Amino acid sequence: MIRQLIVSYVLLVAVALAAFTVPVAFTLTAQLRGDTEQSVRREATTMALLLADGDAPARQALARMAGAYADETPGSVEVIASDGSAVATLPLPPRPDDAAMTRALKDGRSTVDWGSSFVWGPHLVVTVPARSADDGDRIVGAVRIKYATSDLSERLWRIWGFRAILAVSVLAVAAGLGALAARRLTRPLRQLNEMASRFRDGDLTARSPVTGPQETQTLARTLNSGAERLDTLIASQRIFVADASHQLRTPLTALRLSLDNIADGVDDEFVREDVEQATAEVVRMSRLVNGLLVLARAEAKVTAAEPLVLAELIAERLAVWRPAADERGVRIALEGQADGRLRVLASPGHLDQVLDNVLSNALEVSPDGGTITVRVEPAGAAHPDEVVVEILDQGPGMSDAEKSRAFDRFWRGQGLTGRSGSGLGLAIAKQLVTDDGGSVTLRDANPGAGASAPDGGSGGLCVRISLRPAAPKSGG
Repeated sequence: MIRQLIVSYVLLVAVALAAFTVPVAFTLTAQLRGDTEQSVRREATTMALLLADGDAPARQALARMAGAYADETPGSVEVIASDGSAVATLPLPPRPDDAAMTRALKDGRSTVDWGSSFVWGPHLVVTVPARSADDGDRIVGAVRIKYATSDLSERLWRIWGFRAILAVSVLAVAAGLGALAARRLTRPLRQLNEMASRFRDGDLTARSPVTGPQETQTLARTLNSGAERLDTLIASQRIFVADASHQLRTPLTALRLSLDNIADGVDDEFVREDVEQATAEVVRMSRLVNGLLVLARAEAKVTAAEPLVLAELIAERLAVWRPAADERGVRIALEGQADGRLRVLASPGHLDQVLDNVLSNALEVSPDGGTITVRVEPAGAAHPDEVVVEILDQGPGMSDAEKSRAFDRFWRGQGLTGRSGSGLGLAIAKQLVTDDGGSVTLRDANPGAGASAPDGGSGGLCVRISLRPAAPKSGG
């Protein structure tokens, strides 16, 4: 929009300049041409009068005047008598029988030839007949002045060049002033756009200054009012979810303890099976409540990202999950370059929760004897602004339709996770990573297996976690 405003402003100034400057330049050009023609014609007419007197003193005066004119101006004088003879000391025309000279000697008509239909040629040629002083009808000769137009051309270039330079200077100043005016006019719109961008990124506290014209002030007030209302509603929702989740944890814990006590005192196998089923549902509900509490806290953004050593954090989480994997015969392998110098920006506890959720899902879908691969790719030529952590499993994978919904809350796939998962694991992981400025995406762990999978799955899932790199620690 700024560019369009500047272009419109410059075009308006250019049209105004053209409307004022071009006619003036044409007028000055026509005036220069007219003044020169009048001056040359006047000199030629004066010399023709001296030629018409016919006496010796007049001829001498004519010769002196023609010589002075040739010395002081870029013109030359040619004189011819009516019988075609030369006048003493004055040159004859190179072609005495040319049309202009013939018209002057026979018809008594003056001619002006600029040498070109466009502005002028290299010479202005003026031919004037000389009529006898005694008999005005008798032609006694003709005078021709051949005037070089090089000086006129230089003056013409100065006229147009000065105005061209002036026009370019004015347009440059207009472009600068237009840029300042455009930026000032669009500043309220940029502020509104900045507010919208912050809203898009989840910052519900973003507000726009109420500045600029009345229209943008009204729009800013409306958006700020809507943002305030939305922020209040979402804050109320978060508080409700957090309070409800917190209040539900105590009775669920008590219910699970009661079911454990019942299971310990019951010998009936059928009753014990029912109690174990009820306990499993209580455990699932506890996981759901805990997940909602984590989501509520993540959306509140109560912590700020700080540099964390990625290698130490991954090693700690793998040490926690390896015993559970060993019970199933599942191997957890670490690949990539992760040392103590590789640090990422993440809020305390966020990345731990993300890795726990993704590793839990991977372990649940992995077949016995399978492998879970954790791959670390530091920032480099392929992705200079991110550190990538990929977790690949050998489970059934997901179809494209399932990947598109995997981050929806409470959505559970048709694989093994569908039986006991809460549907919040990946949603929590994405929320936590996004809050820290990263991203989470899903892709096939083994793309080549997709063609043979009956449900469109890939034979494995890769969870790609992109994190912001932190500056290396100085010293050491």
